[in-house]
Amino acid sequence: MAKEAKIGIWIASVAILLAILTILPFFYLPHRKPVRLKGAVIVRDADTRERLPIADVQVAVSGEATIAAAKSDSSGLFTIQLPASVRRGREITLQFRHREYQPLDLHEFVADKLYIAQMVPLVQRVPRSTNQSATTVARVRVRYLVKAMTIVNIGSAVKPFQVVNTGNVPCRDQAPCSPDGNWRAAIGSAFLDAGVGNEFRNARVSCIAGPCPFTKIEKDEFSKGGQTIRASARNWSDTATFLLEAEVFHPMVSETVHESQPVIFGRALDFTMPASAEGVCIEADIDGQTIVFPLGPALFLSWANCDATINRDQTKVYRCRLKPEYQFPVE
Repeated sequence: MAKEAKIGIWIASVAILLAILTILPFFYLPHRKPVRLKGAVIVRDADTRERLPIADVQVAVSGEATIAAAKSDSSGLFTIQLPASVRRGREITLQFRHREYQPLDLHEFVADKLYIAQMVPLVQRVPRSTNQSATTVARVRVRYLVKAMTIVNIGSAVKPFQVVNTGNVPCRDQAPCSPDGNWRAAIGSAFLDAGVGNEFRNARVSCIAGPCPFTKIEKDEFSKGGQTIRASARNWSDTATFLLEAEVFHPMVSETVHESQPVIFGRALDFTMPASAEGVCIEADIDGQTIVFPLGPALFLSWANCDATINRDQTKVYRCRLKPEYQFPVE
C-alpha cells in the first residue's frame, strides 16, 4: 500500500508540473517586455559623405503578415515596437518604401541591434564634373541673425525722506517701539517708479542725517530691483533723514549678423545653426554674380533642395543638395 501511495504521489506531482508548464507561457507572454527595433535609412553611395539621411520612408516589419510599421524622421531614424508575441531570434523582413527610391527589402532576425538601410535613388545623382552647360555655384556663405538682450543704464533716481520722531519718549507698549521695546518710534517710507519698460538696479538706502545709530531699515522692498521699489525705516530717536537711491536701466534687444562656412561634400552642403539663429540666408556666387537667398520656413532655394533637422539641444542641421542643372566648382 505504501508503494502504491508513493506512485500516486509521483503521478500527481508530474501532472501538476505539466499543468504549470502548460499555462506558464500564457502567464508570461502578456508580461514580457516588447522588442523595439531601431535603425536609420540613408542613401546608398560609394562615397560615405554622400550617405545622407532619408526622411518619410515607410518602414514595415513583416513575417507571414505585416507585424508593425513606422516612418523615418528627418534624421532617417525609425523606431518600431513589435507585439509582445514576437520574440528575439524570429525571422522577419524589413520593407522600406519611398517614392524617390527603389524599394528595399532586408531579411533580418529580431535582435538587439541597429538596423541600417541604404536605399538607391530612382534618379542617380549627377557626378561632380566640369559640365559646361551647368550653372556654377561658388563661394557659398551662410548668414544669420542672433538677438541678444542688453541692459542700458539710462540714468539714476534719488529720493530723500524723513522719519519724524521725538527721542527719549518711553514706548509704554504703544507700537511702534524701538527694537528693545523701550522707546517710542516712528516708521517712514519712500517710493520710486522707473517707468514702463525700465527697471531699477543697485538700489540702496542710507541714513544721512540725524541720530542714525538709532535707526534701522524696516522692510527691504528695493534690493531686488524692478520697475517700482519702496524703502521703509524705523527711527526711535529724534528726526532722521534717509536717502533712497537706484540706477535706472532699460532692457533692449540687439541684433548681430554672424557668418559661417558650410561644408561641401560632393553635390551636397551641410551647416549647423545655433538655437538662437534667425533670418538664415545663403549667399553664393551664381555664375560669378553674388546673390543672397533667404531660406525662410519653406527652406526654398532655386538651385538646391534643402531640409533641416532639429537636435536635442535645439540646434538645427541644414542639408542642401544641388539640383541637376547646377554644380559646385571643381577644386
